[in-house]
Amino acid sequence: MTTIQKDPCYVFGLVLDGEGGAREVVETVETVDANWLHIDYSIDSAEQWLQSRGLDEWVVSTLVRSDTRPRTVVTKTGVLIVLRAINLNPHSDPEDMVSLRIWLEADRIITVRQRRLFSVQDTKLELEQGMGATSVRDVMISIVEKIGDRISAFVDELEEQLEGIEELVEADPNAKIRSEISNNRRKVASVRRFLAPQRDALENLYRHAATSMEIAEANVLREQADRIVRYIEDLDLLRERLLVLQEETMNRMMEQQNSRMYALSIVAVIFLPITFVSGLFGMNVAGLPGTENPQAFGIVSVGMLAVTGLVFVLLMIKRWL
Repeated sequence: MTTIQKDPCYVFGLVLDGEGGAREVVETVETVDANWLHIDYSIDSAEQWLQSRGLDEWVVSTLVRSDTRPRTVVTKTGVLIVLRAINLNPHSDPEDMVSLRIWLEADRIITVRQRRLFSVQDTKLELEQGMGATSVRDVMISIVEKIGDRISAFVDELEEQLEGIEELVEADPNAKIRSEISNNRRKVASVRRFLAPQRDALENLYRHAATSMEIAEANVLREQADRIVRYIEDLDLLRERLLVLQEETMNRMMEQQNSRMYALSIVAVIFLPITFVSGLFGMNVAGLPGTENPQAFGIVSVGMLAVTGLVFVLLMIKRWL
Protein backbone atom coordinates (compact mmCIF):
# COMPACT_ATOMS: atom_id res chain seq x y z
CA MET A 1 0.00 0.00 0.00
CA THR A 2 1.14 3.59 -0.73
CA THR A 3 0.69 6.48 1.63
CA ILE A 4 -1.53 9.35 0.59
CA GLN A 5 1.27 11.75 1.50
CA LYS A 6 3.41 10.48 -1.38
CA ASP A 7 1.01 11.77 -4.02
CA PRO A 8 2.13 15.18 -5.44
CA CYS A 9 -1.40 16.59 -5.21
CA TYR A 10 -1.61 15.95 -1.46
CA VAL A 11 -1.23 19.05 0.73
CA PHE A 12 -2.25 17.86 4.17
CA GLY A 13 -4.65 15.59 6.02
CA LEU A 14 -6.03 15.88 9.54
CA VAL A 15 -7.90 13.66 11.94
CA LEU A 16 -10.12 15.72 14.26
CA ASP A 17 -10.23 14.85 17.95
CA GLY A 18 -13.70 16.38 18.47
CA GLU A 19 -12.39 18.84 21.07
CA GLY A 20 -10.99 21.59 18.84
CA GLY A 21 -7.74 19.86 17.98
CA ALA A 22 -6.42 17.58 15.26
CA ARG A 23 -3.40 15.46 14.36
CA GLU A 24 -1.66 14.97 11.06
CA VAL A 25 -2.44 11.86 9.05
CA VAL A 26 0.19 9.24 9.73
CA GLU A 27 -1.52 6.08 8.45
CA THR A 28 0.37 4.13 5.84
CA VAL A 29 -2.56 2.56 4.05
CA GLU A 30 -4.19 4.22 1.09
CA THR A 31 -7.71 4.10 2.55
CA VAL A 32 -6.85 6.29 5.53
CA ASP A 33 -9.75 7.44 7.69
CA ALA A 34 -9.00 11.19 7.73
CA ASN A 35 -11.62 13.81 8.57
CA TRP A 36 -10.07 16.62 6.54
CA LEU A 37 -8.08 16.16 3.35
CA HIS A 38 -6.66 19.10 1.43
CA ILE A 39 -5.23 18.74 -2.08
CA ASP A 40 -4.01 20.75 -5.07
CA TYR A 41 -6.14 20.17 -8.16
CA SER A 42 -3.54 21.68 -10.52
CA ILE A 43 -1.50 18.47 -10.19
CA ASP A 44 -2.34 15.91 -12.87
CA SER A 45 -2.80 13.11 -10.35
CA ALA A 46 -5.53 15.00 -8.44
CA GLU A 47 -8.39 13.49 -10.44
CA GLN A 48 -7.20 9.93 -9.93
CA TRP A 49 -6.50 10.64 -6.26
CA LEU A 50 -10.05 11.89 -5.70
CA GLN A 51 -11.52 8.92 -7.49
CA SER A 52 -9.57 6.64 -5.16
CA ARG A 53 -11.32 8.35 -2.23
CA GLY A 54 -14.65 6.99 -3.45
CA LEU A 55 -16.14 10.19 -4.93
CA ASP A 56 -18.61 10.13 -7.81
CA GLU A 57 -17.30 10.90 -11.26
CA TRP A 58 -19.23 14.17 -11.65
CA VAL A 59 -18.05 15.36 -8.23
CA VAL A 60 -14.43 14.69 -9.14
CA SER A 61 -14.92 16.45 -12.48
CA THR A 62 -16.26 19.55 -10.74
CA LEU A 63 -13.54 19.57 -8.11
CA VAL A 64 -10.72 19.57 -10.67
CA ARG A 65 -12.34 21.77 -13.32
CA SER A 66 -10.08 24.66 -14.28
CA ASP A 67 -12.77 27.35 -14.17
CA THR A 68 -15.79 27.31 -11.88
CA ARG A 69 -18.23 29.81 -10.43
CA PRO A 70 -19.47 29.74 -6.83
CA ARG A 71 -22.36 27.36 -6.25
CA THR A 72 -23.75 24.73 -3.86
CA VAL A 73 -25.02 21.33 -4.96
CA VAL A 74 -26.72 19.04 -2.44
CA THR A 75 -26.72 15.30 -3.13
CA LYS A 76 -27.63 12.17 -1.19
CA THR A 77 -24.00 11.43 -0.42
CA GLY A 78 -22.73 14.91 0.37
CA VAL A 79 -22.63 18.60 -0.43
CA LEU A 80 -20.47 20.19 -3.13
CA ILE A 81 -19.52 23.81 -2.40
CA VAL A 82 -17.53 26.06 -4.72
CA LEU A 83 -16.40 29.42 -3.30
CA ARG A 84 -14.09 32.28 -4.19
CA ALA A 85 -11.70 34.02 -1.80
CA ILE A 86 -9.51 37.12 -1.94
CA ASN A 87 -6.09 36.31 -3.36
CA LEU A 88 -3.49 37.29 -0.74
CA ASN A 89 -0.59 35.35 -2.26
CA PRO A 90 2.62 37.35 -2.88
CA HIS A 91 2.88 39.16 -6.22
CA SER A 92 -0.83 38.57 -6.91
CA ASP A 93 -3.75 40.94 -7.36
CA PRO A 94 -6.26 40.57 -4.49
CA GLU A 95 -9.18 40.89 -6.90
CA ASP A 96 -7.91 37.82 -8.79
CA MET A 97 -9.99 35.64 -6.51
CA VAL A 98 -8.85 32.15 -5.56
CA SER A 99 -11.19 29.22 -6.13
CA LEU A 100 -11.85 26.76 -3.30
CA ARG A 101 -13.86 23.58 -3.86
CA ILE A 102 -15.31 21.70 -0.88
CA TRP A 103 -16.81 18.23 -0.72
CA LEU A 104 -18.62 17.78 2.59
CA GLU A 105 -19.83 14.45 3.93
CA ALA A 106 -21.12 13.39 7.34
CA ASP A 107 -17.67 12.64 8.74
CA ARG A 108 -15.27 13.84 6.06
CA ILE A 109 -14.41 17.07 4.27
CA ILE A 110 -12.20 17.35 1.21
CA THR A 111 -10.99 20.81 0.19
CA VAL A 112 -9.43 21.37 -3.22
CA ARG A 113 -7.44 24.40 -4.35
CA GLN A 114 -4.86 25.50 -6.88
CA ARG A 115 -3.23 28.42 -5.10
CA ARG A 116 -2.60 28.74 -1.39
CA LEU A 117 -5.62 29.96 0.54
CA PHE A 118 -4.97 31.73 3.85
CA SER A 119 -8.46 30.98 5.16
CA VAL A 120 -7.66 27.27 4.97
CA GLN A 121 -4.27 27.78 6.56
CA ASP A 122 -5.78 29.74 9.45
CA THR A 123 -8.38 27.04 10.09
CA LYS A 124 -5.65 24.40 10.09
CA LEU A 125 -3.54 26.47 12.48
CA GLU A 126 -6.44 26.77 14.94
CA LEU A 127 -6.82 22.99 14.91
CA GLU A 128 -3.10 22.51 15.53
CA GLN A 129 -3.34 24.86 18.50
CA GLY A 130 -6.34 22.99 19.91
CA MET A 131 -8.71 25.94 19.46
CA GLY A 132 -10.40 24.97 16.21
CA ALA A 133 -13.41 23.14 14.85
CA THR A 134 -14.86 20.11 16.57
CA SER A 135 -16.48 18.55 13.50
CA VAL A 136 -16.16 18.56 9.71
CA ARG A 137 -19.16 20.89 9.50
CA ASP A 138 -17.37 23.30 11.83
CA VAL A 139 -14.31 23.12 9.58
CA MET A 140 -16.43 24.15 6.60
CA ILE A 141 -18.10 26.95 8.59
CA SER A 142 -14.74 28.21 9.84
CA ILE A 143 -13.38 28.41 6.30
CA VAL A 144 -16.49 30.24 5.08
CA GLU A 145 -16.22 32.75 7.96
CA LYS A 146 -12.56 33.46 7.29
CA ILE A 147 -13.23 33.93 3.58
CA GLY A 148 -15.90 36.47 4.53
CA ASP A 149 -13.52 38.25 6.91
CA ARG A 150 -10.95 38.78 4.17
CA ILE A 151 -13.58 39.96 1.72
CA SER A 152 -14.69 42.46 4.36
CA ALA A 153 -11.13 43.71 4.82
CA PHE A 154 -10.72 44.06 1.05
CA VAL A 155 -13.94 46.07 0.69
CA ASP A 156 -12.92 48.32 3.61
CA GLU A 157 -9.55 48.91 1.95
CA LEU A 158 -11.28 49.90 -1.29
CA GLU A 159 -13.44 52.39 0.61
CA GLU A 160 -10.36 53.93 2.25
CA GLN A 161 -8.62 54.23 -1.12
CA LEU A 162 -11.71 55.87 -2.60
CA GLU A 163 -11.81 58.47 0.18
CA GLY A 164 -8.18 59.30 -0.54
CA ILE A 165 -8.89 59.62 -4.25
CA GLU A 166 -11.83 61.92 -3.57
CA GLU A 167 -9.55 64.25 -1.62
CA LEU A 168 -7.01 64.26 -4.45
CA VAL A 169 -9.69 65.08 -7.00
CA GLU A 170 -10.77 68.07 -4.93
CA ALA A 171 -7.17 69.28 -4.77
CA ASP A 172 -5.82 68.63 -8.26
CA PRO A 173 -7.40 66.20 -10.73
CA ASN A 174 -4.90 64.77 -13.20
CA ALA A 175 -4.24 61.78 -15.47
CA LYS A 176 -2.69 59.78 -12.60
CA ILE A 177 -5.87 60.09 -10.55
CA ARG A 178 -7.92 59.01 -13.56
CA SER A 179 -5.75 55.90 -13.76
CA GLU A 180 -6.33 55.18 -10.04
CA ILE A 181 -10.07 55.49 -10.52
CA SER A 182 -10.01 53.10 -13.48
CA ASN A 183 -7.95 50.56 -11.50
CA ASN A 184 -10.39 50.67 -8.60
CA ARG A 185 -13.36 50.25 -10.93
CA ARG A 186 -11.68 47.17 -12.35
CA LYS A 187 -11.10 45.75 -8.87
CA VAL A 188 -14.72 46.33 -7.88
CA ALA A 189 -16.01 44.70 -11.06
CA SER A 190 -13.69 41.70 -10.67
CA VAL A 191 -14.71 40.98 -7.08
CA ARG A 192 -18.41 41.60 -7.59
CA ARG A 193 -18.42 39.19 -10.52
CA PHE A 194 -17.90 36.30 -8.09
CA LEU A 195 -19.68 37.65 -5.02
CA ALA A 196 -23.10 37.64 -6.68
CA PRO A 197 -23.09 33.85 -7.35
CA GLN A 198 -21.33 33.29 -4.01
CA ARG A 199 -24.30 34.88 -2.29
CA ASP A 200 -26.59 32.38 -4.00
CA ALA A 201 -24.24 29.52 -3.11
CA LEU A 202 -24.26 30.42 0.58
CA GLU A 203 -28.02 30.89 0.60
CA ASN A 204 -28.44 27.41 -0.90
CA LEU A 205 -26.03 26.06 1.71
CA TYR A 206 -28.05 27.72 4.47
CA ARG A 207 -31.29 26.22 3.21
CA HIS A 208 -29.65 22.80 3.29
CA ALA A 209 -28.21 23.46 6.77
CA ALA A 210 -31.61 24.52 8.10
CA THR A 211 -32.85 20.94 7.69
CA SER A 212 -29.66 18.92 8.18
CA MET A 213 -27.51 20.81 10.70
CA GLU A 214 -27.92 22.25 14.16
CA ILE A 215 -29.68 25.59 14.47
CA ALA A 216 -26.51 27.39 15.59
CA GLU A 217 -24.58 26.12 12.55
CA ALA A 218 -27.38 27.09 10.19
CA ASN A 219 -27.57 30.56 11.71
CA VAL A 220 -23.86 31.08 11.17
CA LEU A 221 -24.22 30.19 7.50
CA ARG A 222 -27.19 32.53 7.22
CA GLU A 223 -25.08 35.31 8.71
CA GLN A 224 -22.33 34.62 6.18
CA ALA A 225 -24.83 34.80 3.33
CA ASP A 226 -26.12 38.13 4.70
CA ARG A 227 -22.53 39.41 4.91
CA ILE A 228 -21.98 38.69 1.24
CA VAL A 229 -25.19 40.58 0.43
CA ARG A 230 -23.87 43.58 2.36
CA TYR A 231 -20.53 43.40 0.57
CA ILE A 232 -22.28 43.33 -2.79
CA GLU A 233 -24.27 46.41 -1.81
CA ASP A 234 -21.08 48.13 -0.65
CA LEU A 235 -19.39 47.29 -3.94
CA ASP A 236 -22.38 48.64 -5.88
CA LEU A 237 -22.12 51.87 -3.92
CA LEU A 238 -18.36 52.00 -4.53
CA ARG A 239 -18.95 51.50 -8.23
CA GLU A 240 -21.43 54.39 -8.33
CA ARG A 241 -19.09 56.63 -6.36
CA LEU A 242 -16.21 55.78 -8.67
CA LEU A 243 -18.37 56.55 -11.70
CA VAL A 244 -19.38 59.91 -10.26
CA LEU A 245 -15.77 60.59 -9.30
CA GLN A 246 -14.58 59.74 -12.80
CA GLU A 247 -17.12 62.12 -14.31
CA GLU A 248 -16.14 64.82 -11.81
CA THR A 249 -12.47 64.34 -12.68
CA MET A 250 -13.21 64.64 -16.39
CA ASN A 251 -15.32 67.75 -15.83
CA ARG A 252 -12.64 69.42 -13.72
CA MET A 253 -9.94 68.62 -16.26
CA MET A 254 -12.14 69.98 -19.04
CA GLU A 255 -12.76 73.14 -17.00
CA GLN A 256 -9.03 73.61 -16.55
CA GLN A 257 -8.42 73.06 -20.25
CA ASN A 258 -11.22 75.44 -21.21
CA SER A 259 -9.89 78.04 -18.78
CA ARG A 260 -6.45 77.86 -20.35
CA MET A 261 -7.86 78.03 -23.85
CA TYR A 262 -10.00 81.01 -22.83
CA ALA A 263 -6.97 82.85 -21.46
CA LEU A 264 -5.04 82.21 -24.66
CA SER A 265 -8.00 83.39 -26.74
CA ILE A 266 -8.24 86.65 -24.75
CA VAL A 267 -4.52 87.27 -25.21
CA ALA A 268 -4.87 86.60 -28.95
CA VAL A 269 -7.81 89.02 -29.23
CA ILE A 270 -5.96 91.77 -27.35
CA PHE A 271 -2.85 91.47 -29.49
CA LEU A 272 -4.65 90.88 -32.78
CA PRO A 273 -4.78 94.61 -33.78
CA ILE A 274 -1.11 95.02 -32.87
CA THR A 275 -0.21 91.96 -34.91
CA PHE A 276 -2.17 93.30 -37.87
CA VAL A 277 -0.58 96.73 -37.77
CA SER A 278 2.95 95.39 -37.27
CA GLY A 279 2.43 92.94 -40.08
CA LEU A 280 1.08 95.65 -42.35
CA PHE A 281 3.90 98.11 -41.73
CA GLY A 282 6.47 95.33 -41.81
CA MET A 283 5.92 94.66 -45.49
CA ASN A 284 9.06 95.38 -47.48
CA VAL A 285 7.33 97.18 -50.37
CA ALA A 286 7.60 100.68 -51.77
CA GLY A 287 4.97 103.29 -50.93
CA LEU A 288 4.63 102.63 -47.20
CA PRO A 289 3.64 105.89 -45.45
CA GLY A 290 5.95 107.37 -42.86
CA THR A 291 9.16 105.80 -44.06
CA GLU A 292 10.71 109.26 -44.42
CA ASN A 293 9.06 110.80 -41.34
CA PRO A 294 11.10 110.42 -38.10
CA GLN A 295 7.89 110.78 -36.02
CA ALA A 296 6.12 107.91 -37.77
CA PHE A 297 7.26 105.18 -35.35
CA GLY A 298 5.96 107.11 -32.34
CA ILE A 299 2.64 107.81 -34.04
CA VAL A 300 2.18 104.16 -34.99
CA SER A 301 3.15 103.00 -31.50
CA VAL A 302 0.67 105.34 -29.84
CA GLY A 303 -2.01 104.25 -32.27
CA MET A 304 -1.34 100.58 -31.53
CA LEU A 305 -1.54 101.19 -27.79
CA ALA A 306 -4.77 103.11 -28.23
CA VAL A 307 -6.34 100.31 -30.26
CA THR A 308 -5.18 97.74 -27.68
CA GLY A 309 -6.72 99.80 -24.90
CA LEU A 310 -9.95 100.11 -26.85
CA VAL A 311 -10.11 96.31 -27.33
CA PHE A 312 -9.45 95.80 -23.63
CA VAL A 313 -12.27 98.22 -22.70
CA LEU A 314 -14.68 96.48 -25.08
CA LEU A 315 -13.85 93.11 -23.51
CA MET A 316 -14.54 94.58 -20.07
CA ILE A 317 -17.86 96.01 -21.23
CA LYS A 318 -18.85 92.64 -22.71
CA ARG A 319 -17.70 91.01 -19.44
CA TRP A 320 -15.48 88.62 -21.30
CA LEU A 321 -12.71 89.19 -18.79
